[in-house]
Amino acid sequence: MGLRFTYHNKRISGILTVLPQREIPFEEEMGNYNFSPAKSMKLKLAMGFNKHRIVEDGTNVSDLAVFGINYLLDNQLINKEDISALILVTQSPEHFLPATSNIIQGKAGLGTDMLCMDINQGCAGFIIGLMQAYLLLDQQDIKKVLLINADILSRKVSNRDRNSHPLTGDAACLTIVERSETPETIHAVVNMDGRGAYTIQIPAGGFKIPCTPETSEMKEDENGNFRSLENLVMKGDEVFNFVQTKVPPMIEELLETAGKTADEIDYYFFHQPNKFMLNKLADKLGVHREKMPSNIVENFGNASGATIPTAVSFNLGDAALTNSYEVCFSGFGIGLTWAAIVQKLEKMKFNQIIYY
Repeated sequence: MGLRFTYHNKRISGILTVLPQREIPFEEEMGNYNFSPAKSMKLKLAMGFNKHRIVEDGTNVSDLAVFGINYLLDNQLINKEDISALILVTQSPEHFLPATSNIIQGKAGLGTDMLCMDINQGCAGFIIGLMQAYLLLDQQDIKKVLLINADILSRKVSNRDRNSHPLTGDAACLTIVERSETPETIHAVVNMDGRGAYTIQIPAGGFKIPCTPETSEMKEDENGNFRSLENLVMKGDEVFNFVQTKVPPMIEELLETAGKTADEIDYYFFHQPNKFMLNKLADKLGVHREKMPSNIVENFGNASGATIPTAVSFNLGDAALTNSYEVCFSGFGIGLTWAAIVQKLEKMKFNQIIYY
């Protein structure tokens, strides 16, 4: 099943999603792809291509994150002195060093008596980040943890890649994690298989293959997509098969461990690579599709680890302030990593979307 974790007396007290104001409809970009308009429109319907939000040139992860922190502070939704740890989960670091979490801490003027941590994780980043936050809250001096899932991978996806570019979005999600007086048990599981690490990758740009004029050269693949070695590339068929074979049994076993039936879960908030994959997962698990929202990628794009908290903000909104829900979170992809959490989403203090 995977490596199992249990946590007690922890909760998510708020989620703020920060999205770029720049919205681009799919039809405006069809001319970039080496594909007929008719085939492109068929793909739009099947995959959920619709529109996506991407940052303006020069915007970085810290800009989105600090904008969100300032919003929370200005609206008295958090207090600086209550934040004991800042966890940034991203694959869009601003530098090799220093850590981007420290940059965010400095820009936001947060206290020095706190822990800053960068985690390099993508599609399962919300799950991995929550697990780390829950572990930190076992320490007496940790008051609240600010978990930030943020990526601007549109800057690393070729705009002539019809497989990835229409689905890619940028976002930052700020989640406040704290102790709870409700005696609820949270169940989590994580799996990783580095033998599939290169299934999704950006080949050049690190120490192994530094950027050169040659790595930036655009080349056409067998499907008519144009990319350079500095662009994100994935083996789509392998990713689809991985998700369909590994995720359902993990979810079924986790529900059994948590003592829950599939029907007792109000929402399955899963990572959203595309609409087609989510619908197939729902069908395989025997879950009604309305319980597993797939509307983030078609409205905002796939922002890696931010898709799950974005789905909570978009689909629950203010209802999460007055209602509690039994939820299952699951992320799967880069690594290869597949992980999930079953927990009660208690009444939150805030749950909303703002635009940068």
